[in-house]
Amino acid sequence: MLKTAAQEQLLPGDTLQEKWEFAQAAGYDAIELRAKGDFHFRGRLPELRQALKDGVVMPTVCVEMLHFFGAFDVELRRDAIAQMKSQLSVIGELGGLGAQTPASYGMFSRRLPPFEPPRSEAEDRDVLLAGLAELGEHARAEGVTLYLEPLNRYEDHMVNRLEQAAELIRTVGSDGVRIGIDSYHMNIEESDPAASILAHADVIGHAQVSDSNRFQPGAGHLDWPAWLGALKTIGYDGYLAAECRLTGDPVEAVRSVPGFLRRSGA
Repeated sequence: MLKTAAQEQLLPGDTLQEKWEFAQAAGYDAIELRAKGDFHFRGRLPELRQALKDGVVMPTVCVEMLHFFGAFDVELRRDAIAQMKSQLSVIGELGGLGAQTPASYGMFSRRLPPFEPPRSEAEDRDVLLAGLAELGEHARAEGVTLYLEPLNRYEDHMVNRLEQAAELIRTVGSDGVRIGIDSYHMNIEESDPAASILAHADVIGHAQVSDSNRFQPGAGHLDWPAWLGALKTIGYDGYLAAECRLTGDPVEAVRSVPGFLRRSGA
């Protein structure tokens, strides 16, 4: 049975409890939280603890920061790692599963001028391996997982495809790091998304969903039966977390996702 989650900003309601009431009625099984920088997520602990007491299911968190652990600047890297450690600790305290992050976002693209980044591929790799090793150790100590999300080539120049993320994770060798796949980015970067899922089943830990145009599942042309079928084949039992924009009536759009995914993955 597919388990679905919606990111909190998509759900109507002023509180997590109100959002959860809507989510359950729409057929969702959980809410995926969002974590900003400056230790904002840690500052939400009283709110999150109360929501947990009230029965809100919050298994995962997706970061929303200005810089990440693959940043060019060493101080920004250290800050991003500190932020991620804090977020992993918070989701661990809530009894959750883990936190999803890219290596970077909007920092550089080889598809845009000046085309050549200020750091070599070997230097990129060293930075990523060091960051993943440190974060993976912290995640494991907290009983959760860091989910590394490959982004498309226009948003990140380092980790675009599942095979790239998988190679880094296998090299690090930590149970605290897995891939967080995203159907939108895979639609751009993978020549065969379903085959990529099958090839890297051993390191896939989380899944986010949006359609080929970044709108809610069902609003684009992604081959959902193939994508969901691959997850079913590998025995994926995690959540499908809606991280998308909404087209049409926003309430009806977010309400449509669980039913669409379950029909497509039947």
